[in-house]
Amino acid sequence: MTRERRPIPARALIVGAILAVAALGLTIVGGVTFLAQRDRTLTDIDERLISQIDVLDQVDELRVVVESGAVASAQDTPDNFTDLEAYLRAAVSRLIPGRNEASIAVIDGRIAFRSANTLSQQIADDPDFVAEAVATAKPADQAVIASASIGSTDLRYIAVPVSQPGDERTGVYIRAVDVTRELEPVTLSLLTYTAAALATLAAIGIVGWFVAGRILSPIRRMRETADSITPTDLRARIPADGNDDISDLSRTVNSMLDRLEGSMDNQRQLLDDVRHELKTPITIVRGHLEMMDVANPADVASTRDIGIAELDRMTRLVEDIDLLSSAEGDQFEISLVDVRELTERMGDLVGGFPGHSWSVAGIARGVIEGDYDRLLQAWLQLADNATKYTPQGSPIEIGSTLDIDSVHLWVRDHGPGIPPAARRRIFHRFARADHRTVGGSGLGLAIVDAIAKAHLGTCAVTDTDGGGATFTITLPITQGRSELLPSPVRAGDVVLQREATG
Repeated sequence: MTRERRPIPARALIVGAILAVAALGLTIVGGVTFLAQRDRTLTDIDERLISQIDVLDQVDELRVVVESGAVASAQDTPDNFTDLEAYLRAAVSRLIPGRNEASIAVIDGRIAFRSANTLSQQIADDPDFVAEAVATAKPADQAVIASASIGSTDLRYIAVPVSQPGDERTGVYIRAVDVTRELEPVTLSLLTYTAAALATLAAIGIVGWFVAGRILSPIRRMRETADSITPTDLRARIPADGNDDISDLSRTVNSMLDRLEGSMDNQRQLLDDVRHELKTPITIVRGHLEMMDVANPADVASTRDIGIAELDRMTRLVEDIDLLSSAEGDQFEISLVDVRELTERMGDLVGGFPGHSWSVAGIARGVIEGDYDRLLQAWLQLADNATKYTPQGSPIEIGSTLDIDSVHLWVRDHGPGIPPAARRRIFHRFARADHRTVGGSGLGLAIVDAIAKAHLGTCAVTDTDGGGATFTITLPITQGRSELLPSPVRAGDVVLQREATG
């Protein structure tokens, strides 16, 4: 059985990546600094050793008498050395070694003189080193700096052969430097830097952990909110505090959840309304079928007519629901719409609606952004609605007007009007004014309202002077939006639908 690996938390990945980059950077900086200081120290050691060659030629000019730790006097005339031993004694005593340095004089492979310090003693106790140094000795013009180790001490040294006229013995002057001690400040600096770097990494890790947690907390809350959302409860929202990108993401997700909740509520409402609206025709058809006398042809024909009529009503209801769904959810084809052309086209189409005298009472001149066919469809729906609820032969006017920031498309009838209490409700699905009993699905004004809102506009009803109702679609001239709107349905579909159902 394969055990599923748990994913690494994003917080740990972020902090780990930050620490890895910081550690790499600190390591590179520390390493480069250490190597640069080490090379500088080694170069300084080599320069000090090389300088011994030049100073060695001037031993007879150097004579320092040390009294009470201070320079008392200097000899004005050089010494005349009679043998090699006297020369090397003067070299060791007068070329005073610095800290971590040692001077050794070797005659015929034996240490004759050495400086009085610990390093000299350590070298004197290692005959192998002395032999190796004597073997590497070369004249001043060919001298090289060599390296060696005595126990845990690393040395850099130079060995120069020395001779004196009239003396057949072989002498070697050795100057050595304890590299280990010379590098101690550099090593101590590296240790100090390492401790500081580790402390810095710890601080970065701690601060990064809390900062990453703060940044990712909306994502964690987003996950918790998503887990808490159910098909029956979409009320959970993500707390959005702050002005950073993650907070903006939280607000965007909340907005999406609002739209999703609204869509789900609309779907549930639609299903409830459809269920309610379909109950009546189903009950009527079922009741007549149960009561029908199959032996009576007249009863059978009557029941058949009733069944077909109710099925036609259900068909119109389904078609209107489909039309409303397309108006609310599809994509519009947005283009520039000439209001004058739209109004003139509307006047041509409503002339085909019988039973009323139609007139165009106003034509606006201007251009708006919108879907030409959808706007014409909504306007025709208002005209069709007016024909159903106004007395035969009464006049109906249409028109368009323009103001500073919006255009108005209106239909004005002279019927019974709409009570103020019902003016908002009639734009809901399957809703009608109480006095309006004309057959229909009750979705016409809901379709108009959906198209108007999709264009960032509104649809409202007001009283007509002298009696009646005026329905107005108000659209902004500059909509300034980038979202997609529903796809077109030909405006003639409304006319055809009315003719098919009328």
